[in-house]
Amino acid sequence: MTNTVLLVGNLGTDPETRTTRGDTRVTSLSLGTSRPKRDSEGKTFKDANGFTAKETEWHRITCFNGLGKTVSQFATKGMLVSVRGRIHYSKWTDKEGVERYGCEIIADDVQFLSRGKPAAEGGANQADIDDDLPF
Repeated sequence: MTNTVLLVGNLGTDPETRTTRGDTRVTSLSLGTSRPKRDSEGKTFKDANGFTAKETEWHRITCFNGLGKTVSQFATKGMLVSVRGRIHYSKWTDKEGVERYGCEIIADDVQFLSRGKPAAEGGANQADIDDDLPF
């Protein structure tokens, strides 16, 4: 049995990175995926212009250490990326004693399918990305 997820979508925000007390780098992403909107009969819903309407779902993605470093350096809001990883569910009790649940994707691999910000806007150019990637 495996727990494998493959998502392709656009980043909703720039990555956010933090470091744990144990010096583990944790980078968080918000990834939006879309699918056709369906009517009550299960048929694809069309908008007023005849285009297929879409529903967006947002996924929390977590990257660790080297992958997190690469993603935080080169990924930017709006980029098209693919994420391969696993689903992780969490359960905790908040300060008021209420049990809470969460779901995130722990990334094993992130592929950049579009370019980020141009170098003139503070982003990296493709040569910088190619030189810094670990493969």
